[in-house]
Amino acid sequence: MATQVVMEALSPTMEEGRLVEWKKQEGETVAVGDVLAEVETDKAVMELVARVGGVLLRQTVAAGQTVPVSSPVALIGQPGETVPAAAGNGAGAGAGAAAKGAQQASQKPAPPAPPPSAAPAPAPPASGRIKASPLARKIAQEQGLDLRAVQGSGPEGRIVLRDLETAHPARPAAAAPAPATARAPAPLRPVPPAPIPAPAPGEPFADVPLSQMRKSIARRLVQSIGPVPTFYLTTEVDMERVWEAREAMLAAASEVKVSFNDIIIKAVATALRQHPACNAWWQEDRIRYWSEVHIGMAVAIEDGLITPVIRHADRKTLREIGAEARDLAAKARDRRLTAEEYTGATFSISNLGMLDIDEFTAVINPPEAGILAVGRIASRPAEHGGAVALRRRMRLTMSCDHRVIDGATGARFLQTLKGMLENPLAMVW
Repeated sequence: MATQVVMEALSPTMEEGRLVEWKKQEGETVAVGDVLAEVETDKAVMELVARVGGVLLRQTVAAGQTVPVSSPVALIGQPGETVPAAAGNGAGAGAGAAAKGAQQASQKPAPPAPPPSAAPAPAPPASGRIKASPLARKIAQEQGLDLRAVQGSGPEGRIVLRDLETAHPARPAAAAPAPATARAPAPLRPVPPAPIPAPAPGEPFADVPLSQMRKSIARRLVQSIGPVPTFYLTTEVDMERVWEAREAMLAAASEVKVSFNDIIIKAVATALRQHPACNAWWQEDRIRYWSEVHIGMAVAIEDGLITPVIRHADRKTLREIGAEARDLAAKARDRRLTAEEYTGATFSISNLGMLDIDEFTAVINPPEAGILAVGRIASRPAEHGGAVALRRRMRLTMSCDHRVIDGATGARFLQTLKGMLENPLAMVW
């Protein structure tokens, strides 16, 4: 009796998934735990694994299709087992072909890659299929790039959008691997925006289907901006001492890679420990005040934004925060975060300073009650020592859910945070 494979909820907020690529083909033998397909959720590209063993009799959902959670996507059965034509939605091959393929699976190699004429992009090498993100494949096709000549920097050599930046259509075979220093992204380095496809000749526009992440972002924004009564508090911080402290750390140990964002995360986490009223969730019929501090840091990726979480950030050193932030940011951009790595934040930070933004307001991510928007560090005239001088200054804007945080509560938190940044030793008292 054939067993249905369904679209599983691969993330806590997943409502539907897009089947990116089948890893097992009809007729192939499947063991429990084998990866059947890659699925794009609202947060990442994840693996759908087999829960039973046997033979993949039929794929009932084609690559590229989006289906709700719990919908059938495939059938697994025994070699030689036939499947009624009515089973599934017809996306896979016929039952007879599936059964025949099952009988021959142990005697034939995996299906060869399609010839160049049958593929929209250049054909992969005979040694195997090129690993690339869906967006990277789409952009490569539109720009005429040969993915065989691109060095991937994602997990297991997977090609992602940033790897296409130095690829050139006119010289597909000359692309050299990027140096090691270029493949290790700096903390929260801005990601180039995804190219917008041009309309077809004679057409006034081009429609682009929503990705699962963009759908999730849209739902969350409506949930936040609509019902959440939000107010904003802005302050300006003198960053001279932080600047000097960071320069001293970098000079003392070349292997220490501490960014200003790492310092801000540490300061925010330490301040939240003193102001638990801001380290809280709105829970409809109650407010949950957290004794643990888990900081979400907004990271821009190819087609949206995700907030990986640094857990117990108040207990970690700057070195630990810096290493974890870089690792999480890299995994976020490669769409390889696990659910545990992007859920559970008690407060979030969004930093656009690296994009020359002076100040902005960030959208609260429910059920959190606050988020801090960080602007750039810039030299501005300011009073210092009884005179006006150019000082390195940074603007912070806190978005507050008024159901949880009152104006004075948020202001006191910002006062503490400002004091820590203007006197970094306050973080270790």
